[in-house]
Amino acid sequence: MVITDKRHSEVINLTTKSKKPEVSSSSNGPSDLRKLRNIGFIAHVDAGKTTVTERVLYFTGETYKIGSVDDGTAMMDHMTQERERGITITAAATNASWRDHQINIIDTPGHVDFTAEVERSLRILDGVIVVLDSVAGVQAQSITVWRQADKHRVPRIVFVNKMDRIGADFDYAVSTLSSRLYANAVPIQIPIGQESDFEGVIDLVGMRAFVYSTDDRMSDNIDSAIEPTEMDIPDDYRGRAEAAREELISKVAEYDEGLADKYLMGEDVGVDELKSAIRSATVNMDIFPVLVGSARCHRGIHQLLDSILDYLPSPLDLPPVQGFNPRDPSEVIERSPSVEESLSALAFKLVTDEHSGRLLFIRVYSGVLKRGMSVYNPSTRRRERIGRLLRMHADARESVDEAGPGEIVAAIGLKSTTTGHTLCADDAHVAMAQIEFPDPVLSIAVEPSSRAESDRLSSSLMKLVDEDPTLRLTTDEESGQMLLAGMGELHLDIIIDRLSKEFGVSCRKGRPLVAYRETVTKVVEAEGRFIRQTGGHGQYGVCTLRLEPLERGSGIQFESEITGATLKVDWHHAIEKGVREAATSGVLAGHPVVDVKAVLIDGAQHDTDSSEISFQIAGSMAFKEAMRKASPIFLEPVMRLEVMITSEMMGAVIGDLSARRAKVQSMENSKTNGNNHDRVVNVTSFVPLSETFNYSTDLRSLTSGHGDFTMELDHYAPIPSHVAEGLKGK
Repeated sequence: MVITDKRHSEVINLTTKSKKPEVSSSSNGPSDLRKLRNIGFIAHVDAGKTTVTERVLYFTGETYKIGSVDDGTAMMDHMTQERERGITITAAATNASWRDHQINIIDTPGHVDFTAEVERSLRILDGVIVVLDSVAGVQAQSITVWRQADKHRVPRIVFVNKMDRIGADFDYAVSTLSSRLYANAVPIQIPIGQESDFEGVIDLVGMRAFVYSTDDRMSDNIDSAIEPTEMDIPDDYRGRAEAAREELISKVAEYDEGLADKYLMGEDVGVDELKSAIRSATVNMDIFPVLVGSARCHRGIHQLLDSILDYLPSPLDLPPVQGFNPRDPSEVIERSPSVEESLSALAFKLVTDEHSGRLLFIRVYSGVLKRGMSVYNPSTRRRERIGRLLRMHADARESVDEAGPGEIVAAIGLKSTTTGHTLCADDAHVAMAQIEFPDPVLSIAVEPSSRAESDRLSSSLMKLVDEDPTLRLTTDEESGQMLLAGMGELHLDIIIDRLSKEFGVSCRKGRPLVAYRETVTKVVEAEGRFIRQTGGHGQYGVCTLRLEPLERGSGIQFESEITGATLKVDWHHAIEKGVREAATSGVLAGHPVVDVKAVLIDGAQHDTDSSEISFQIAGSMAFKEAMRKASPIFLEPVMRLEVMITSEMMGAVIGDLSARRAKVQSMENSKTNGNNHDRVVNVTSFVPLSETFNYSTDLRSLTSGHGDFTMELDHYAPIPSHVAEGLKGK
C-alpha cells in the first residue's frame, strides 16, 4: 500500500521492506507544549487497539484509506508476522494532528508474550487509552496492562469498543472496571443503541448527541456518512442522559471543591468548568473517564480525539522527570520540559533496521536533541554522536534536524546505547532509572541447519537479543547448544520466523524447556574455607553464612551481622559477589537460586594472604554447602490461565485442566451471544507452564474450535515431589 502524507505531500511506502522514502523537516514539534500529547493504546488482545488507531490516523488526515487488521493493510501492523497472524507484535510509533495539537501515538501489542513492548512504552508515555471489548469487558491482559500503567502512574481514559457486536453491553463493560480493576470509572458518554442498533454517542459534558448514518455502518469507504451529525439528545434518551450527567458531576465533585459547592447548592455546572474538573481528576488519576464507540463502524472516534486533548495531560501537566547523579545515586535531579534545561532523554526501544542498522527510539524530556550533536551516556560512561534523527510513522520515516521536550524520535548512529539508557548533556550529567523487564520463562535449543549457517545464526540472534530485552541467549556448557529463552511459545515462534524471513537464516529448534528455579526450605549455617599455600603470598578466606528462605519473588538478598573488626568491609563485598555468583547455578540441577537470604555471621582473615578472590571463592563455597543442607526444592513457573468456553463444553475443559495439574480459581458467567443456550463461561485457573505446551491445539480440539484462552506468568511455586524426581540431574 502506498499513501500520501497530507502534511508534506510526499509519497510514503507503508508495506514493503525496501528502503523507505523519507521526508525532511527542521521542526522540533509544537512550540507550545500545551498542544502536545504523548499517548498510547493498551488492551487485551483482539479488543481493537489497532483498529482504533487506524481510524484515528484516517480522521486526522494522516492516511487517505483506512487500514484493516483482517486484510493485513493496517499501517501500524507493518511487520510480516503481524500481517500474517492479524496481531500486533511490536509497539509502533506515529503522530497525528487534531485541533491544532500534535498527538504522538504508540500502538502496543495485546498478547502477553509481548508485554515488554507495553512496559517500555508506558515508561515514556504521558497518557493512555485503555480499549475494552463491550461484550467481554475487562479481560486477563486488560488487568496486566492496567497494573503496568499503575506502576508507571500513567493517567488513563477508557474506550469501550465494538458496541456494534452481538451481546454488546456498555453498562456491563463499565461494571467490570470496578469489579475486576477496582478503578473509579466515570462514564462521560453513553451509547445511543447497541448491537445492530448502535447509532452514536451522547456527550454528558456538553449534553449533545453525535449520530452517524446507518447506511454506511459496515463499510470502510470514504464517505461523509462516517462523519457525525451533532444534534439535540433524542427525547427517549433525555432522562437517562440527565441521570448519567448528575452521576458524573457527583463523582467529579469529590475532587473539586468549587464544583462540589455548586453541586450541593443545586446550581448549573458549565461545560468548561466540568471539563476542567474532569481533566484535573484524570491527570491526578482520581477518576478514569469512560467513552464508547465502535472503531470498525467509525463511531465515537471524533469524540475520542477530542477527549485525548481535553482530558489527557501534556508534558507541562506532569511533574518534572526525576533522575539521579550518576556519581552519587542518592542525589535526586529533576528536569523540567523546557528547551532552557540541559538535555535529558531516555532510549526506550531498539530496532535493528536492514538499511540503517541500529535504530533507537528516544523520548526527550528536557533540552534539545540535535542531529550531529555529541551526547553522554552515563550507563556506558561514553560520549556518542547523533548521526541522524527521524520522526517515525510505523515503518516509514521523516528526517528532522532536532527534537525538543516531549518529542519521540528515532536516532541513528548510537553504537553502545541500548534500551533503558539515558542520554544527557556532556556538562550536566543525569541518569534515569532503568526500565525493568520480566525474566523469560521458556527456552528452546537453536542450531543452524548447516555448518555454513553457524556464524550468521549467531550474529542474527545477537541482533534480536539486542533489540528485545526479554530474550536471553546462552550456551549449554555440556552440549554446546545455543539456548534461546523468551516469554512464551508464540514469542519464540516469532523470533524463529524473523530469523528466516528478515535475516535469511535457516535453523532447527528443539523442544521448549521450562525456566525452573531452586530455593531452600529451612534455615541452616555453613562455612566456606579457601586456604591455599604456594610460594610467596597464598590465599586465605574463611566465612560462615546463614541461609534463610524468603517469600516468593524476593530474589537473592545479602546481609552482614558482623563488623569490620571481624572482617574488613572490603571482604564483605567480595563474599556477597561470591554468593550471587553461586546463586546462578543451584545444587539440584543447576537452575538459578531465588528467594534466599544469605547472612554473613562470621569469618577469618590473614594479614598478608587474604584477598578479594579468596573471600569471593569462600563465599561461593559456603553458599553451595549451605544449599545442600537446607533441603533445596525446585520451583516452577505457574501461569494464570483464563479459558473462555460455552457452558456445554465445561466438563471436557475442566477435566483436561485437572490432568494438567491446574487449580481452578473461579468460574464466572460472562455475556451471552444472544441466546441463553450459548452462555459463555470464563474459567480462571493456575496451571504449571510445563503442562501448557500445545494447549491451543488441544483446546481447539476439545471445543471444536470455539474455545479461546489467555495465559500469563503469575508466580513460581514448589514442584510436587513425584515431578521433581524427574528433573534432578537434568
